[in-house]
Amino acid sequence: MQSILRPFLDRWRLFALLASAAMLAIAHAFQTFGGLAPCELCLKQRTVYWVAAAFAAVAMVVVRLPGGPRWREATCWVLALIFLTGAGIAGYHAGVEWKFWPGPQSCSGSGGVTAAALKDLLNGGGVRMPACDQPAWKFAGLSMAGWNTVASLILAALSVAAAIRERRKA
Repeated sequence: MQSILRPFLDRWRLFALLASAAMLAIAHAFQTFGGLAPCELCLKQRTVYWVAAAFAAVAMVVVRLPGGPRWREATCWVLALIFLTGAGIAGYHAGVEWKFWPGPQSCSGSGGVTAAALKDLLNGGGVRMPACDQPAWKFAGLSMAGWNTVASLILAALSVAAAIRERRKA
């Protein structure tokens, strides 16, 4: 198992960047091609991947600068924290969908766009975001937020494994 993961862990910052970009691409594909508008909590989950991608890109440069290799382990720990934050936000969202706890007040939209809503918008009315407590899509019993929780936890675990690997190499 470790030999399979070694190429990923040795270049973890690059793979964290690619994984974040892939997660963002998947979310945007569901929105663009699937017609699933994101709710407020969905957008917060995307923000985590933007932060992870940006941090990974900067970290790839930093560790190659003079004196940069000393930051290799730390960058992996920071990525682990970023992905754990994403798991927390996604887990919170999944809990809202399962009605374990209430979601934000601002996240109580109707979940769909109707002709009446478009007419209201053209007449100066407001736009309502999709509801955070209504999953737009499910697969194998988990919503997108649920699957994002799983993915974020895996990415966090791989970040920890990469940090430990960096420590052993030093």
